[in-house]
Amino acid sequence: MTAKGKVYLIGAGPGAVDLMTLRAVRMLSEADAVVYDRLVSPEILQLSPATAQMIPVGKAPKFHTVPQDRINEMLVELAGNGLTVARLKGGDPLIFGRGSEEAAYLSDRGIEVDYAPGITAAQGMAATFGVPLTHRGLATGVRYVTGHRAADARLDLNWKSLASEDTTLVVYMGVANIAEIALNLMREGLPGSLPVLAVSSVTTPRETRLVSRLDRIGLDVAQCPMRAPVLFVIGHVVSLCQGGDALPVTLPEVMVGE
Repeated sequence: MTAKGKVYLIGAGPGAVDLMTLRAVRMLSEADAVVYDRLVSPEILQLSPATAQMIPVGKAPKFHTVPQDRINEMLVELAGNGLTVARLKGGDPLIFGRGSEEAAYLSDRGIEVDYAPGITAAQGMAATFGVPLTHRGLATGVRYVTGHRAADARLDLNWKSLASEDTTLVVYMGVANIAEIALNLMREGLPGSLPVLAVSSVTTPRETRLVSRLDRIGLDVAQCPMRAPVLFVIGHVVSLCQGGDALPVTLPEVMVGE
């Protein structure tokens, strides 16, 4: 009887190889199979063992090549065959990564699960552009929210609680809905002049940025499409971008979104 394998839920970080943790690199090096998301950078995939099965299961907006239920089953099948499986996710597997859902599914079926946390995109952005997520006198807290709902369901965030000038708001997966997000935040009292930073593929060679303001960000993104993944940072801390004063709108090279 084949002994059961195990699954490593690995956070690949925002894309740069040297932002992976030592634990993540070790776990990846032990893998017999690598089940990876679309947002894992090519540079990180190259760290996988040459003998490992490479299994892409990435999701694009409105196009899920492998449904989540099938991904769960696949992980059980691979580990059930005695393999060590690296489930490789962009950012951190426990921040908008469905890592906890997969871990619960595996644990219910007797599959061993271990984690390697990853640097989430917001932290990668902060280190790249010098935009702190909190800063004395500008932001007393930070909130991470998703700008997308499964199956394109209505975006029913608690806008009133999010519309705080004392808080940095980081929006993941919000490029399709950023105009709606900005409008709802302004309706709840945030000023249109509040600075916004949009970053595509942060920490990778494909990185682009756009610095705007809340009342223009929807129009600017529409005029200059950015390639997913795009992270939005809304708040006064954006004025510290690269250690300087508030930046004017800077439009990056036009990139067609995926």
